[in-house]
Amino acid sequence: MKHSLHVKTIIFNTVKKQKGLSVAIVLAVAGAVVAALLPPLILARIVDGITAGKEVSVPFILLYFVLLALTGFLEAAREGLLTVFGQKMTHALRSSLMEKFVRLTADNVNHQEPGTLVSRFVGDVDTVENLFTSGIISMFADACKIISILAVIWFQNRGLTFVLLVLLPFLFWFTRHVQKNMLAAQIENRRAVGRASGHVPETLHNIRTIHCLAKESYMEERYDTYIGQSYQAMERTNFYDAIYSPIILILNAIVVAVVMLLSASGNKNILTLFGMSAGTAVAVINYISQIFTPVESLGMEIQTIQSAVAGIHRINEFFALEERKENGDRAEETGMQAEKSANEATGSDVLPFVEFQDVTFGYDAHAVLQHLSFSVMDGDQVTLAGRTGAGKSTILRLLLGLYEPQAGAVLIHGVPAVAIPNEERRRLFGYVEQSFHMVPGTVRDQITLYDPAISDEAVQMAARLTGLDEAIHALEKGYDTICTPELFSQGQWQLLSIARAAAANPRMLLLDEITANLDAETEKAVLDALERVAHHRTVISISHRMSARMGRVISVEAS
Repeated sequence: MKHSLHVKTIIFNTVKKQKGLSVAIVLAVAGAVVAALLPPLILARIVDGITAGKEVSVPFILLYFVLLALTGFLEAAREGLLTVFGQKMTHALRSSLMEKFVRLTADNVNHQEPGTLVSRFVGDVDTVENLFTSGIISMFADACKIISILAVIWFQNRGLTFVLLVLLPFLFWFTRHVQKNMLAAQIENRRAVGRASGHVPETLHNIRTIHCLAKESYMEERYDTYIGQSYQAMERTNFYDAIYSPIILILNAIVVAVVMLLSASGNKNILTLFGMSAGTAVAVINYISQIFTPVESLGMEIQTIQSAVAGIHRINEFFALEERKENGDRAEETGMQAEKSANEATGSDVLPFVEFQDVTFGYDAHAVLQHLSFSVMDGDQVTLAGRTGAGKSTILRLLLGLYEPQAGAVLIHGVPAVAIPNEERRRLFGYVEQSFHMVPGTVRDQITLYDPAISDEAVQMAARLTGLDEAIHALEKGYDTICTPELFSQGQWQLLSIARAAAANPRMLLLDEITANLDAETEKAVLDALERVAHHRTVISISHRMSARMGRVISVEAS
């Protein structure tokens, strides 16, 4: 099932939630446009009065400066309100992206490059914020300013209006040309940045292999290639940005010079269109600067909008990824029926705790499991054995419901593993991996994983079962100590991982090579703790070491 996440929907919902802020932005934009039109008209009256030898009243002069101050205040208010709105939008987008991320299928999560994913959460969301703070709304305000200035100039100097109307189509074509080229360069730059960002964690993750194989130069060349592609795209963007402003400024100067020359020509026919008083000339020059300033700003705003369009496209691509199937009422009903069947069944009719029925599964085109069938009864302890790549870890992931079999069925008490509600999973499974994965927070947080349903008593009981309680109490703040990588030894981290699995009192433990990275002495301590935790629980483990195998062995053959 896909949730209706879309950038357009998120923007619309944010506007609805921030009605007061949205109205204030509209008023500030409209007020700034109107206020900017008045000072040149006041200035024209003042100049005409001075040239006519009339005395100009002080309140009239003060009005001019008050209007200038009001224009500046409204412009500042618009920018401040847009910044606040942009932050609200950023918060909504990042929350929605995380909401989507946690609902992705395991396959989609595995196919996400870390650098590309980070660039969506950071860079792409920032571009959408800029869409409002310095993009579409600013562009709308500038367009309104251009239209209103043309309307005022029509009554002051119709000839100049005709000149500007002839010039504007050229400016539109030029702006559109710059827009298209900037968009292509922005998209290419984001792709290159994503590849470069993903290359860094990939290099760190495989640094030992890189050193052993002497592939440092190769990795460096790949990174330089990605950075070079990004620089080339940015150079194209900077080129168009660099030529846009000078051309606009040159046109501004040419128009002012032409209008002034025509108004001083002395030809009656020309003066019919371009004739004006000294005050009107001052106002016209002011308006010409005002009309070209927003046109100049359009270049930067277009760049911002095009960058945001590319970011929105990438975010929507992420929102379109396939999600895990919702459990819904069908899963709840199926679970109740299975539980009822289990309670009513006796003897040989008791449902297995775990059952693989003719399961076939593979990643992409590679088949890992083919026609696999086995069952595990409640309270059984079994070990999956087989060579590397045979699919043992895949079996655990199928049990956890991270993947759905391509054929056959994976059942937990008769319920498909993928149909088990998320809120029930931790009460059903305790999963321990080869290495401990630390989360930000305290020792208690490592065990509870922020689950408020797990009490302090359950946390301490799990720690006592694993033999970690004494070591934790020896810390300065006990269970409230902030975790850092050097806080525990490798063996203690693995014990903490077992405590995390046991804290929710699950009915089944899934163990994936939990002693693979431990020495013999530490392995014994971990296995002793595991024996205490596994008492009266169903256990499915993976281990290549004979000493770590539990119960009966199920052989998993490679496809």
